[in-house]
Formats: sequence, structure tokens, C-alpha cells
Amino acid sequence: MAALSGLLVVRPGPLTTVQDLGRRGVAHLGVPRAGALDEPALRAANRLVGNEPGAAALETTLGGVALRALGPLVVAVTGAPSPVRVDGRAAAWGAPVAVPAGAVLEVGAATAGVRGYLAVAGAIAVPPVLGSRSTDLLSGLGPAPLAAGDRLPVGPPPPDRPRPDLVPLPAPPAELVLRLRLGPRADWFEPSAPTRLARDEYLVSPAGNRIGLRTEGPPVARARAGELPSEGMVLGAVQIPPDGRPVVFLADHPTTGGYPVIGVVPAADLAAAAQARPGTPVRFVLLRER
Repeated sequence: MAALSGLLVVRPGPLTTVQDLGRRGVAHLGVPRAGALDEPALRAANRLVGNEPGAAALETTLGGVALRALGPLVVAVTGAPSPVRVDGRAAAWGAPVAVPAGAVLEVGAATAGVRGYLAVAGAIAVPPVLGSRSTDLLSGLGPAPLAAGDRLPVGPPPPDRPRPDLVPLPAPPAELVLRLRLGPRADWFEPSAPTRLARDEYLVSPAGNRIGLRTEGPPVARARAGELPSEGMVLGAVQIPPDGRPVVFLADHPTTGGYPVIGVVPAADLAAAAQARPGTPVRFVLLRER
């Protein structure tokens, strides 16, 4: 069997983790989902290098990453737009790039958005845990966030298949519009709370992370005090903690919680949430049941 290729971490960036599509079907065991926050960007990067759509790649956060190729590799960077360089020379963002053995691949600071995705032909081949190679910051499952000097194994090149030269993706949002389906605990809030939530102005808080997008703005008025017994939480749940500011649960969210959930944001809207920088306006749009 041929030896695996790999990458040596030169500069890990503020937060760079291994992510795929996450751990599905294990929430009943208390295991969070994890996985890429911007799934379309992960899938696009993998398509560009010929991997399966959900293959493990690197998710960067704002500040990029620098890696030395331990063998010749083909990579692609998508998600948050950022400069890409190979041994100091400009390379393409959003397209396949050949990286010679020994060369240093640099993904610079994001010029817009938050999270970038760096896919390598053959995929990041760290051992899977419960069916996924994803780092989960809440539970600690999967590989630790990258640190200088880490070596990342890369799998054998994928089979030859047609590869696109470009995969269109939406730009990071200037305004984050999140549709909201009310329930299951909307009755814990004042009757006017949903209408006010859709009318009031919110901003993305700098306190957010992979667990949840936190907001700044008017508190959502509750009709009941206290906490619920812990109950199951889902991706996109909008939980209202004691300060009244909505929190939108993202990929590393806990599987249970005791604060009331006023509604749920559809998964299709969460890729934009992954790319919304602190200070971005947030608007909730109520979905009416037919």
C-alpha cells in the first residue's frame, strides 16, 4: 500500500479544524452533529479537487492557515474570500491549485465572510470517530484544532472524474436574513413576541462561535419565568437565554437544553449564518404555516 501524502502545519490561524458533514444519527446518544458550518462551501471545495462531496477538509476562521505540502497535492479554497499563495506567489481562490512537494500553501485573512474551506485531493485522512472526522469543539470529539507542527495525513488521489473549473457560491451576507418557523415553545413568550422579533433590528454578536450565532438587540419578552426541563435541541433552533437575545444553534450545538426555543431556522439558511461577521444586521422572517 502506498504511503499517504500529507501536510505540515506552519501557521494554524486563529481556529482551523478538520470538518466533513458531521455525525449524523447519534444525537440520541448525546453526541452533537458537528461538521462544516457552511456545507455548500465544503461541497464546492471537494468537487473542485475530485473528492466525494462530504470528504474531510479544513475549516479556517478569519485568519487563514499556512501549510507545507509533504508531497505534490491539488487543493481548492472556497467559503470566505481570501488571498491564496503558493511559496509566496499568488494562486487562484475558488479553483483547483497544484502545490508542489515542499511548497508552502498560504491562505490569508478573509477579506469578507468568516469561514474558509481548504480541500485536498484525497481528503484529510485523520481517523474517523463515530462515523465522522469532524472536530467538535463542544464535546471534544475528533482531532484537536490545528497547532503549529501538526502533520495531517492526506488520502490517495481520488479516481479520475469530471471536475468543474468553478463552482458558484453566494457572497457573504451584507444582511443576514433568517426564516423562522415558530415552535415548539413559542407559548413561553408574550403573544406579541414573534411579531416584534420579526420587526426589531438585531446584529451578529462577536460572542458567537461554532456552537451558536449570538445576537445583539432588544430582548424577546417572555410570558413565563424559569427554565424548562432539558429537552432535545436541533440544528437551527433559536433559543432565548435569560438575557432575552436570540441564539441560533449551529453545528456544534448541544443535544439538550433548558432555555425555551421560540422557533427553528431552516438548515438552508445556516450557511449564510456561518459567514456573517460580527456587526452584520440580522432580520428574522416568520414562516407562516399553510
